[in-house]
Amino acid sequence: MSDTTHDGAVALSTPPSADDGLSAAERAEKYGLTVSGARPGLFEYVQQLWGRRHFIMAFSRAKLTAQYSQAKLGQLWQVATPLLNALVYFLIFGLILGTRKGMSQEVFIPFLVTGVFVFTFTQSSVMAGVRAISGNLGLVRALHFPRASLPISFSLQQLQQLLYSMIVMAVVVVGFGSYPSLSWLLIVPALVMQFVFNTGLALIMARLGSKTPDLAQLMPFVMRTWMYASGVMFSIPLMLQGKPEWIGRVLQYNPAAIYMDLIRFALIDGYGSENLPPHVWIVGLAWAAFIGVAGFVYFWKAEERYGRG
Repeated sequence: MSDTTHDGAVALSTPPSADDGLSAAERAEKYGLTVSGARPGLFEYVQQLWGRRHFIMAFSRAKLTAQYSQAKLGQLWQVATPLLNALVYFLIFGLILGTRKGMSQEVFIPFLVTGVFVFTFTQSSVMAGVRAISGNLGLVRALHFPRASLPISFSLQQLQQLLYSMIVMAVVVVGFGSYPSLSWLLIVPALVMQFVFNTGLALIMARLGSKTPDLAQLMPFVMRTWMYASGVMFSIPLMLQGKPEWIGRVLQYNPAAIYMDLIRFALIDGYGSENLPPHVWIVGLAWAAFIGVAGFVYFWKAEERYGRG
């Protein structure tokens, strides 16, 4: 096309484009362009995570190995730390405050050690989840991978640490008269449910912590309160005798107490079903399914925002 200017010269004009009138989104769709780092669909996201399963496993093992690499005792601190915590709680709550009331020493010490080890699994998973994104921004910004890999790998790291601690836990339990039996097999489904619950909670905390780093300073107080309300150092039904029944039920049905009691029931001969709330396995499964699924979806919805800003 051509036009004549005022001085008689001929000027060429650009012909209209086939893309004229199209919005940016319509042009992107026309040429098959996608937003860099856009959130994939939920099922596609699950497939991507499965494809990164070897990375998740290797990352969790590397973190576990590096955790105590600067300490002279190295990996022994994986079991020494919760064991020392259990000793302190025994001295304060068992001997001085007498929270073992109604339980013999042969039951109370395995009860306390099991509670400390199992609650530490949840506590450590939550604390690691808070920093999963904010503490690994270099990795998040440098590489493209499903961000849920990080909180999942941290939960897996804590599970591996608990499995090492289970050796010490078994020694303590046997040392106080509870010998291996078929009931010990119940530890497997209980730990699976707790791992799913912990992972869902870590995913929730990872998304919250990615935008609010100060949350990491608040969580120790939250976790300490949760620990005291979960019967780590005392039996909830025995300690709340004479109190309104609904208070005991609320405390017993909180997920930390549920998973501790299931593993205590599996390991300790003197800790029978009378210490458990009704339908405890169903409640434990419900907590795991709800928090696991809700946490995963909640984290996935913000996938494209991690590491930006």
